[in-house]
This record gives sequence, C-alpha cells and structure tokens, in this order.
Amino acid sequence: MKLVFASNNLNKIKEIQSILNGSIQLLSLEDIGCHEEIPETANTIEGNAILKADYITQKYGYDCFADDTGLEVAALNGEPGVYSARYAGEQKNADDNMNKLLTALKDKSDRSAQFKTVIALNLNGQQHLFTGLAKGGITMDKAGNHGFGYDPIFQPETYKETFAELSSEIKNKISHRAKATQQLIDFLNSTK
Repeated sequence: MKLVFASNNLNKIKEIQSILNGSIQLLSLEDIGCHEEIPETANTIEGNAILKADYITQKYGYDCFADDTGLEVAALNGEPGVYSARYAGEQKNADDNMNKLLTALKDKSDRSAQFKTVIALNLNGQQHLFTGLAKGGITMDKAGNHGFGYDPIFQPETYKETFAELSSEIKNKISHRAKATQQLIDFLNSTK
C-alpha cells in the first residue's frame, strides 16, 4: 500500500518510516510535487492534522495521512500545545523553544507534561483520527543528542533518561508518535 505522509519534516518522516518497518510505502510531499507550506491555522492539534490531510486529498487527490504534535505542560495550562513548534517565534528553533519553556517553568514545582500526536487519515473518502500520548515531565536541563524538538527536556514516565538520551529503538516503541502510528497500522491492517 502507498500512502502520502503530509510532512516535509525529514526527522518525522524518518521516525515514521522506522515505526512502519516497511509495512506501507510512504510518499513524501516532495514525492508528489507538493512544495508549498501547508497552512496550520487550527487552534487544536487535531484541527491541524485534519487541515494538512484535507489539503493533500483535495488539492492532489491522494489518500494520505498527516500528523500534528504538541507538548502539553500541566503547570502552563497545556502550553505550548498547538504552538509547540513556534513557541518562541516563527523561526521554529528547537533550542529557543526549549529555553523559553525551561524559563517559564523555573519557579514551578509541577513539571508534569505530555506529548500528544494526532494522525488524520484520509482513505477511500473517509477520515479517521488516531491519538497517541506520552506522559512524563520536563527536566531542569537539556540532556541527550538524539531525537528532535523538545526531546532533550522531556523525560517519559518510568524512564530516567530524556527522549533525546534514549535509543531510537526504545523511543519508537514508547513515544506519542509511535502509539498513534501503531493505531494507524492496526487500522490499515484491519481493512486489508
């Protein structure tokens, strides 16, 4: 089966391909000739995933899936949430985002947080949503050099390491994206 993954984020594409383990042939936006920036103007994570999937289906006619991910921090009323990628500005710089978050949590005792990924799948004229959560907390300092985004400051439950310190094999089993992707795979397998 071939599916378009509506993303230009090479880190995400690589991570999803690793989780899919060859069960689905992924086409990137580049593969289908989509070079424009797909607007992410919804005010929810679900909304942005739906916007991206619908954009590709309506404009290019492909069955596809899109995801959106946010980091939700309890002490900050769920921020940065839908604005995670541009928390510290439109430059979408991971270090700037992490620094802003660590500063915002400086005087907070509750450092609990969760990553949330929503995948919107457009397949055969129907839309399906899959949600994956990774619960944990925000560390005091950055640690590790694997992963991307907020991985160096997110410590998943039951682990002493951050996502950025864990091997990709472990992260790809326990992450929010892995959980949502597994639901997607299970669904696609059930429709064969």
